[in-house]
Amino acid sequence: MPLFRSRKAAPDDPLAGKPASFAIHRYLQGSANLFEENRLLKFAIAGMFGVSAVLGTLIYTTNQNQRTVIVPFGASGDLYVTGNAPSASYLRTMTRNIVSLAGTYSAYSADKQFQELLSLAHPSAYNGLRDSLNAILDELANNPTLSIATYIRPDQPVTWTNTDIVVPVEKVRVIGGVIRKFRGNLHIGYAIDNGRFWLTQLTEENFDAELR
Repeated sequence: MPLFRSRKAAPDDPLAGKPASFAIHRYLQGSANLFEENRLLKFAIAGMFGVSAVLGTLIYTTNQNQRTVIVPFGASGDLYVTGNAPSASYLRTMTRNIVSLAGTYSAYSADKQFQELLSLAHPSAYNGLRDSLNAILDELANNPTLSIATYIRPDQPVTWTNTDIVVPVEKVRVIGGVIRKFRGNLHIGYAIDNGRFWLTQLTEENFDAELR
């Protein structure tokens, strides 16, 4: 009788009765499965980045198309800016305000009005507009009885594009009791940036003295 009995493989040993190469094959198969899992994980991460990019684009587009409602005290109508596109009511209101600030003034009110008008000026147009308004202030200083009233003509349409507003106006100039009337167009250049109105140009065009 042998003193030592040979050890039998455990019945649940998966390598029992298998050749030595089977362990290597099993290792390689496990490595392949792990590689496949890593690849799937990379695909999942890439997919998450893709979804995040799409959501970011949607959020950006939504913000660009978001409607900003602007209703000053005492105002009425649909005053809003969607992205960088103002409503017609908003443009009409801004047009009336600019015509009033820039076109109706006297020696007593001009300085304050022009300062308010300059607050709308785009940085690229600020210096030019300031110089033009300062020239008017100098004229008022030399002629304290001078006053100007400007009205939007009801018989002519106000037209606008994405960058310009053309306003047919009538200007009444009074100095020393002498009244003269002029008709022409007030050209307002503008830009909308992040929901804010910027004044980029303000010029008078085709002004002629009224004959009657």
